[in-house]
Amino acid sequence: MNTEQILCLAVFLVIYVTIIIFHGHKSFIAWAGIIVLVVIGIMPPLKIIHYINWNILGIFWGSLVVAELFIYSKIPAYLAEKIIDRSRNLVWAIIWLSAFSGIISAFVENVATVLIVAPIAFEVSRKLRVSPVPFILGICLSSNLQGTATLVGDPPSMILASATKMTFNDFIFLNGRPGLFFAVEFAAIISLVVLYFLNRDQKQKMQPVAPERVVSLVPGFLLIALIAGLAIGSFMPGFMDYLGGTICIAIAIIGIVWSLFSRKIKTYHVLKDTDWETFFFLAAIFAIVGSLTETKTTTVLAQFVGDLTSGNLLVTYMLLVVFSVFISAFVDNVPYFAAMVGVVSTLSATHGYPLYLLLFGTIIGTTVGGNITPIGAAANIVAVGMLKKRGHQINFLDFARIGIPFTIASVVGAALFIWLFWR
Repeated sequence: MNTEQILCLAVFLVIYVTIIIFHGHKSFIAWAGIIVLVVIGIMPPLKIIHYINWNILGIFWGSLVVAELFIYSKIPAYLAEKIIDRSRNLVWAIIWLSAFSGIISAFVENVATVLIVAPIAFEVSRKLRVSPVPFILGICLSSNLQGTATLVGDPPSMILASATKMTFNDFIFLNGRPGLFFAVEFAAIISLVVLYFLNRDQKQKMQPVAPERVVSLVPGFLLIALIAGLAIGSFMPGFMDYLGGTICIAIAIIGIVWSLFSRKIKTYHVLKDTDWETFFFLAAIFAIVGSLTETKTTTVLAQFVGDLTSGNLLVTYMLLVVFSVFISAFVDNVPYFAAMVGVVSTLSATHGYPLYLLLFGTIIGTTVGGNITPIGAAANIVAVGMLKKRGHQINFLDFARIGIPFTIASVVGAALFIWLFWR
């Protein structure tokens, strides 16, 4: 490595470690790191604008606004209560509510999904006089898993789309093969079986839950329009250049205008609760990873991985999956995956490995690995915090007792699915 590459990697690692320690200020830390890169001459100021993927940021912001409107409409809460009422007993209520959380999380940010569904789980557990812990853990674990299923589900999915020009439809079918969506759903089915086994003794009969009143169906139609717009737009030229972001921003603006004039949902709350921290953090990550590409640091790291695995595809694939699970169990997965995309792409080009095999395996390990510990994902931290506020203490081992088997089952299932179809 030359001096420039060593400095670039050092700045990235300092940013990464600082984010781990002061996670609540991750956006500020990332932009401070960019300033350092500019000052030491590694990143020219104009290149920052070049490396930021404005189309992906448009998709991210638009989908966040529509998701917030969807939350405030009370539609998902109403649907969750209907699922609870139709469950035969407690264990099936846990399973169905976890599955529902996963489906919602494929289109709505993971933390928001937990905040939608968790209050219903607390109400059910209060009525039945049982612990809410199995409910809440099932909800947050399933949310983290399914966020990878679509382009709009999670920031790592958007980073993947940005790097490879994958469209919304490519997450479902790509080059005539089942994409990430099916790998994640296969893993989700396996993980639900694990959840059933872990909670098989919870056989209490269910009691009806007081139904939520739906504020308006309009946000539900807007979410459908956003998904349809992305699916149709995927076939059009320029989708990953400008069209995808334009579609999402346009639908979000329609939603904001509707909320202003209808007054059924307070526009201020929607805009305030939109995840601006992650929005600016994602923009900074694009620029930081751009510096790794600019200095060819990713090429050096890819060469190191290639030498380590001696050019063996299976060993390389397993190493990327396992290492990603381990790292993401303890630290923020967004900067890690953003950096690894460049490393994996170079590794693939150098050794002739199937690109999507390695990228899909890495993103599965990265996003699902956070389920091992209570600090591995933002949704886990929120879920544990909600439990603590209601007098239910969950320590590291209590969480890992559920998180480890859930993660192993889902990662192995998804990784095997990807290997069979993409090697």
